Amino acid sequence: MEATVTTANSEGKTWGGGTEPMGADYGKLMMWFFIVSDALTFSGFLAAYGFSRFKFIETWPLADEVFTHFPFMHGVSAPMYYVAFMTFILIFSSVTMVLAVDAGHQMKKDKVTIYLFLTIIGGIIFVGSQAWEWKNFIKGEYGAIETKGGSLLQFVDKEGHRVALADFAATLPEDREQLTRNKGKWFMDEAAISTYSVAEVQAGFKAHPDLLIRTETITAEKKKTILSRKDSELRLTQASLVIEGANLTHNEYGSKLFADFFFFITGFHGFHVFSGIIINIIIFFNVLVGTYEKRGSYEMVEKVGLYWHFVDLVWVFVFTFFYLV
Repeated sequence: MEATVTTANSEGKTWGGGTEPMGADYGKLMMWFFIVSDALTFSGFLAAYGFSRFKFIETWPLADEVFTHFPFMHGVSAPMYYVAFMTFILIFSSVTMVLAVDAGHQMKKDKVTIYLFLTIIGGIIFVGSQAWEWKNFIKGEYGAIETKGGSLLQFVDKEGHRVALADFAATLPEDREQLTRNKGKWFMDEAAISTYSVAEVQAGFKAHPDLLIRTETITAEKKKTILSRKDSELRLTQASLVIEGANLTHNEYGSKLFADFFFFITGFHGFHVFSGIIINIIIFFNVLVGTYEKRGSYEMVEKVGLYWHFVDLVWVFVFTFFYLV
Protein backbone atom coordinates (compact mmCIF):
# COMPACT_ATOMS: atom_id res chain seq x y z
CA MET A 1 0.00 0.00 0.00
CA GLU A 2 1.52 3.29 -1.07
CA ALA A 3 1.62 6.30 1.24
CA THR A 4 0.05 9.55 0.05
CA VAL A 5 2.47 12.46 0.18
CA THR A 6 1.35 16.10 0.10
CA THR A 7 3.88 18.21 -1.74
CA ALA A 8 4.45 21.93 -1.42
CA ASN A 9 3.50 24.25 -4.22
CA SER A 10 5.84 26.76 -5.79
CA GLU A 11 5.02 29.48 -3.25
CA GLY A 12 5.46 27.42 -0.07
CA LYS A 13 3.80 24.68 1.91
CA THR A 14 0.04 24.40 1.60
CA TRP A 15 -0.53 23.97 5.35
CA GLY A 16 2.70 25.51 6.54
CA GLY A 17 1.23 28.87 7.55
CA GLY A 18 1.81 32.28 6.05
CA THR A 19 -0.68 31.73 3.23
CA GLU A 20 -3.15 34.64 2.94
CA PRO A 21 -6.55 33.57 1.49
CA MET A 22 -7.81 36.14 -1.03
CA GLY A 23 -4.83 38.32 -0.22
CA ALA A 24 -6.14 39.24 3.26
CA ASP A 25 -4.11 38.78 6.42
CA TYR A 26 -5.47 37.00 9.49
CA GLY A 27 -6.56 40.15 11.35
CA LYS A 28 -8.53 41.54 8.44
CA LEU A 29 -10.14 38.17 7.76
CA MET A 30 -11.24 37.89 11.40
CA MET A 31 -12.72 41.39 11.23
CA TRP A 32 -14.79 40.29 8.24
CA PHE A 33 -15.97 37.20 10.17
CA PHE A 34 -17.03 39.43 13.07
CA ILE A 35 -18.86 41.85 10.75
CA VAL A 36 -20.78 39.03 9.08
CA SER A 37 -21.82 37.49 12.42
CA ASP A 38 -22.80 40.90 13.81
CA ALA A 39 -24.77 41.65 10.65
CA LEU A 40 -26.77 38.47 11.21
CA THR A 41 -27.48 39.57 14.79
CA PHE A 42 -28.80 42.96 13.69
CA SER A 43 -30.79 41.28 10.92
CA GLY A 44 -32.54 39.12 13.51
CA PHE A 45 -33.37 42.13 15.66
CA LEU A 46 -34.75 44.15 12.74
CA ALA A 47 -36.72 41.16 11.46
CA ALA A 48 -38.32 40.76 14.90
CA TYR A 49 -39.13 44.48 14.86
CA GLY A 50 -40.72 44.15 11.43
CA PHE A 51 -42.90 41.19 12.44
CA SER A 52 -44.05 42.96 15.61
CA ARG A 53 -44.82 46.15 13.78
CA PHE A 54 -47.00 44.47 11.17
CA LYS A 55 -48.77 42.47 13.85
CA PHE A 56 -49.68 45.66 15.75
CA ILE A 57 -49.74 47.99 12.74
CA GLU A 58 -52.97 49.67 13.86
CA THR A 59 -51.51 50.89 17.15
CA TRP A 60 -47.88 51.47 16.16
CA PRO A 61 -46.62 55.01 16.92
CA LEU A 62 -46.10 57.45 14.06
CA ALA A 63 -42.43 58.45 13.86
CA ASP A 64 -43.33 62.02 12.82
CA GLU A 65 -45.17 62.44 16.13
CA VAL A 66 -42.49 60.82 18.31
CA PHE A 67 -39.22 62.35 17.11
CA THR A 68 -40.14 66.01 16.87
CA HIS A 69 -37.53 67.66 19.10
CA PHE A 70 -34.56 69.77 18.09
CA PRO A 71 -31.97 71.25 20.49
CA PHE A 72 -32.53 74.87 21.54
CA MET A 73 -35.91 74.90 19.77
CA HIS A 74 -38.25 74.06 22.63
CA GLY A 75 -41.89 74.01 21.62
CA VAL A 76 -41.11 73.96 17.90
CA SER A 77 -42.22 70.82 16.07
CA ALA A 78 -39.39 69.64 13.83
CA PRO A 79 -40.24 66.05 12.92
CA MET A 80 -37.23 63.94 11.92
CA TYR A 81 -34.93 66.96 11.50
CA TYR A 82 -32.56 66.05 14.29
CA VAL A 83 -32.54 62.38 13.35
CA ALA A 84 -31.57 63.41 9.81
CA PHE A 85 -28.78 65.55 11.29
CA MET A 86 -27.50 62.59 13.33
CA THR A 87 -27.52 60.40 10.24
CA PHE A 88 -25.58 63.00 8.25
CA ILE A 89 -22.94 63.26 10.98
CA LEU A 90 -22.42 59.50 11.10
CA ILE A 91 -22.18 59.20 7.31
CA PHE A 92 -19.75 62.13 7.21
CA SER A 93 -17.60 60.35 9.81
CA SER A 94 -17.52 57.36 7.47
CA VAL A 95 -16.16 59.65 4.74
CA THR A 96 -13.38 60.93 7.02
CA MET A 97 -12.54 57.33 7.89
CA VAL A 98 -12.15 56.55 4.17
CA LEU A 99 -9.80 59.52 3.86
CA ALA A 100 -7.83 58.32 6.89
CA VAL A 101 -7.39 54.85 5.37
CA ASP A 102 -6.34 56.36 2.03
CA ALA A 103 -3.82 58.61 3.76
CA GLY A 104 -2.47 55.55 5.58
CA HIS A 105 -1.90 53.79 2.26
CA GLN A 106 0.16 56.79 1.21
CA MET A 107 2.04 56.77 4.55
CA LYS A 108 0.96 60.34 5.33
CA LYS A 109 0.90 60.44 9.13
CA ASP A 110 -0.38 64.03 9.46
CA LYS A 111 -3.44 63.42 7.27
CA VAL A 112 -4.23 60.14 9.02
CA THR A 113 -4.16 62.02 12.34
CA ILE A 114 -6.50 64.77 11.12
CA TYR A 115 -9.06 62.51 9.46
CA LEU A 116 -9.06 60.02 12.33
CA PHE A 117 -9.62 62.88 14.77
CA LEU A 118 -12.60 64.11 12.71
CA THR A 119 -14.01 60.57 12.70
CA ILE A 120 -13.82 60.42 16.49
CA ILE A 121 -15.53 63.82 16.84
CA GLY A 122 -18.33 62.68 14.51
CA GLY A 123 -18.85 59.53 16.57
CA ILE A 124 -18.97 61.49 19.82
CA ILE A 125 -21.55 63.91 18.38
CA PHE A 126 -23.69 60.97 17.22
CA VAL A 127 -23.61 59.16 20.57
CA GLY A 128 -24.34 62.40 22.42
CA SER A 129 -27.24 63.11 20.09
CA GLN A 130 -28.60 59.63 20.63
CA ALA A 131 -28.43 60.11 24.41
CA TRP A 132 -30.29 63.42 24.05
CA GLU A 133 -32.94 61.72 21.92
CA TRP A 134 -33.34 58.98 24.53
CA LYS A 135 -33.82 61.62 27.22
CA ASN A 136 -36.68 63.26 25.35
CA PHE A 137 -38.24 59.92 24.47
CA ILE A 138 -38.18 58.81 28.12
CA LYS A 139 -39.39 62.14 29.46
CA GLY A 140 -42.26 62.51 26.99
CA GLU A 141 -43.99 65.70 25.95
CA TYR A 142 -47.77 65.48 26.20
CA GLY A 143 -48.66 62.56 28.45
CA ALA A 144 -51.53 60.12 28.00
CA ILE A 145 -53.95 57.84 29.81
CA GLU A 146 -53.84 54.06 29.88
CA THR A 147 -57.20 52.31 30.29
CA LYS A 148 -57.94 49.19 32.30
CA GLY A 149 -57.80 47.19 29.07
CA GLY A 150 -54.34 48.54 28.20
CA SER A 151 -55.47 50.97 25.48
CA LEU A 152 -53.86 54.40 25.16
CA LEU A 153 -55.82 57.67 25.20
CA GLN A 154 -54.28 60.96 24.04
CA PHE A 155 -55.82 64.42 24.20
CA VAL A 156 -56.41 66.84 21.32
CA ASP A 157 -58.31 70.06 20.65
CA LYS A 158 -61.09 70.42 18.09
CA GLU A 159 -58.53 71.00 15.34
CA GLY A 160 -56.82 67.72 16.17
CA HIS A 161 -53.69 69.25 17.69
CA ARG A 162 -52.16 67.44 20.67
CA VAL A 163 -52.77 68.93 24.11
CA ALA A 164 -50.45 68.22 27.04
CA LEU A 165 -51.79 67.09 30.40
CA ALA A 166 -50.18 70.14 32.00
CA ASP A 167 -52.45 72.41 29.93
CA PHE A 168 -55.73 71.20 31.39
CA ALA A 169 -55.26 68.81 34.33
CA ALA A 170 -56.90 70.07 37.53
CA THR A 171 -55.25 70.33 40.92
CA LEU A 172 -57.16 68.37 43.55
CA PRO A 173 -56.56 68.33 47.31
CA GLU A 174 -55.39 64.74 47.43
CA ASP A 175 -52.34 63.16 48.97
CA ARG A 176 -50.54 60.58 46.87
CA GLU A 177 -47.80 58.40 48.25
CA GLN A 178 -45.53 56.19 46.22
CA LEU A 179 -45.74 52.51 47.02
CA THR A 180 -42.39 51.19 48.29
CA ARG A 181 -41.30 47.72 49.30
CA ASN A 182 -41.36 48.52 53.03
CA LYS A 183 -44.91 49.86 52.81
CA GLY A 184 -46.47 47.65 50.14
CA LYS A 185 -48.12 44.27 50.35
CA TRP A 186 -45.79 41.33 49.84
CA PHE A 187 -42.89 43.77 49.46
CA MET A 188 -44.28 45.16 46.20
CA ASP A 189 -43.21 48.56 44.91
CA GLU A 190 -44.10 50.81 41.97
CA ALA A 191 -42.41 53.21 39.61
CA ALA A 192 -42.23 56.91 40.37
CA ILE A 193 -45.72 58.39 40.56
CA SER A 194 -46.86 60.62 37.70
CA THR A 195 -47.21 64.39 37.92
CA TYR A 196 -51.00 64.15 37.78
CA SER A 197 -53.45 61.57 39.06
CA VAL A 198 -56.22 59.98 37.01
CA ALA A 199 -58.79 61.98 38.98
CA GLU A 200 -57.02 65.25 38.18
CA VAL A 201 -56.95 64.45 34.48
CA GLN A 202 -60.63 63.47 34.49
CA ALA A 203 -61.61 66.66 36.36
CA GLY A 204 -59.57 68.83 34.00
CA PHE A 205 -61.05 67.15 30.93
CA LYS A 206 -64.57 67.73 32.26
CA ALA A 207 -63.79 71.42 32.82
CA HIS A 208 -62.60 71.87 29.21
CA PRO A 209 -65.47 71.01 26.83
CA ASP A 210 -63.32 71.76 23.76
CA LEU A 211 -61.05 68.79 24.41
CA LEU A 212 -61.41 65.41 22.71
CA ILE A 213 -59.72 62.04 23.07
CA ARG A 214 -57.63 60.45 20.37
CA THR A 215 -57.08 56.71 20.48
CA GLU A 216 -53.92 54.90 19.38
CA THR A 217 -55.75 53.21 16.48
CA ILE A 218 -54.49 54.42 13.09
CA THR A 219 -56.95 54.92 10.25
CA ALA A 220 -56.42 54.14 6.56
CA GLU A 221 -55.29 57.77 6.10
CA LYS A 222 -52.46 57.13 8.61
CA LYS A 223 -54.09 59.33 11.21
CA LYS A 224 -55.15 58.37 14.71
CA THR A 225 -58.86 58.04 15.48
CA ILE A 226 -60.47 61.03 17.23
CA LEU A 227 -63.59 60.32 19.29
CA SER A 228 -66.61 62.53 19.74
CA ARG A 229 -67.00 64.41 23.00
CA LYS A 230 -69.57 61.93 24.28
CA ASP A 231 -67.43 58.91 23.38
CA SER A 232 -64.39 60.65 24.85
CA GLU A 233 -66.08 61.10 28.21
CA LEU A 234 -67.15 57.46 28.17
CA ARG A 235 -63.66 56.17 27.37
CA LEU A 236 -62.10 58.34 30.05
CA THR A 237 -64.15 56.59 32.73
CA GLN A 238 -62.05 53.48 31.97
CA ALA A 239 -58.79 55.27 32.84
CA SER A 240 -56.47 53.44 35.21
CA LEU A 241 -53.05 55.05 34.86
CA VAL A 242 -51.42 58.31 33.79
CA ILE A 243 -48.52 57.76 31.38
CA GLU A 244 -45.72 60.30 30.95
CA GLY A 245 -42.98 59.43 28.48
CA ALA A 246 -41.86 55.94 27.60
CA ASN A 247 -40.10 53.05 29.32
CA LEU A 248 -40.02 49.27 29.05
CA THR A 249 -43.53 48.86 30.50
CA HIS A 250 -45.48 51.94 29.35
CA ASN A 251 -45.38 54.19 26.30
CA GLU A 252 -47.33 57.42 25.84
CA TYR A 253 -46.76 57.31 22.07
CA GLY A 254 -48.46 53.99 21.35
CA SER A 255 -47.59 50.29 21.44
CA LYS A 256 -45.32 49.28 24.33
CA LEU A 257 -43.32 47.05 21.97
CA PHE A 258 -42.17 50.11 20.05
CA ALA A 259 -40.37 51.45 23.11
CA ASP A 260 -38.88 48.04 23.88
CA PHE A 261 -37.45 47.67 20.40
CA PHE A 262 -36.34 51.29 20.28
CA PHE A 263 -34.34 51.06 23.48
CA PHE A 264 -32.85 47.67 22.62
CA ILE A 265 -31.91 48.15 18.96
CA THR A 266 -30.78 51.78 19.08
CA GLY A 267 -29.02 51.08 22.38
CA PHE A 268 -27.23 48.06 20.88
CA HIS A 269 -26.16 50.15 17.90
CA GLY A 270 -25.11 53.00 20.18
CA PHE A 271 -22.92 50.55 22.11
CA HIS A 272 -21.25 49.60 18.82
CA VAL A 273 -20.59 53.26 17.99
CA PHE A 274 -19.24 53.91 21.50
CA SER A 275 -16.94 50.87 21.19
CA GLY A 276 -15.79 52.16 17.82
CA ILE A 277 -14.97 55.55 19.34
CA ILE A 278 -12.84 53.92 22.05
CA ILE A 279 -10.98 51.81 19.48
CA ASN A 280 -10.47 54.82 17.23
CA ILE A 281 -9.04 56.80 20.14
CA ILE A 282 -6.53 54.01 20.83
CA ILE A 283 -5.55 53.88 17.15
CA PHE A 284 -5.35 57.70 17.08
CA PHE A 285 -2.77 57.77 19.88
CA ASN A 286 -0.84 54.95 18.21
CA VAL A 287 -0.68 57.10 15.09
CA LEU A 288 0.53 60.07 17.13
CA VAL A 289 3.42 58.13 18.70
CA GLY A 290 4.41 56.71 15.33
CA THR A 291 3.59 53.04 15.98
CA TYR A 292 2.45 52.38 12.43
CA GLU A 293 5.26 54.43 10.91
CA LYS A 294 7.70 52.03 12.57
CA ARG A 295 5.75 49.02 11.27
CA GLY A 296 5.75 50.49 7.80
CA SER A 297 1.99 49.95 7.42
CA TYR A 298 -1.27 51.61 8.52
CA GLU A 299 -3.26 48.44 8.01
CA MET A 300 -4.65 48.63 11.55
CA VAL A 301 -6.43 51.86 10.55
CA GLU A 302 -7.98 49.98 7.64
CA LYS A 303 -9.20 47.17 9.94
CA VAL A 304 -10.86 49.65 12.27
CA GLY A 305 -12.27 51.41 9.22
CA LEU A 306 -14.07 48.21 8.20
CA TYR A 307 -15.79 48.12 11.59
CA TRP A 308 -16.71 51.81 11.42
CA HIS A 309 -18.23 51.47 7.96
CA PHE A 310 -20.25 48.49 9.18
CA VAL A 311 -21.63 50.55 12.08
CA ASP A 312 -22.61 53.31 9.65
CA LEU A 313 -24.30 50.84 7.31
CA VAL A 314 -26.29 49.29 10.16
CA TRP A 315 -27.54 52.73 11.16
CA VAL A 316 -28.91 53.23 7.64
CA PHE A 317 -31.11 50.17 8.15
CA VAL A 318 -32.08 51.16 11.71
CA PHE A 319 -32.93 54.67 10.47
CA THR A 320 -35.05 53.22 7.66
CA PHE A 321 -36.95 50.79 9.89
CA PHE A 322 -37.62 53.10 12.85
CA TYR A 323 -37.95 56.52 11.27
CA LEU A 324 -38.88 56.25 7.60
CA VAL A 325 -41.00 53.15 6.99
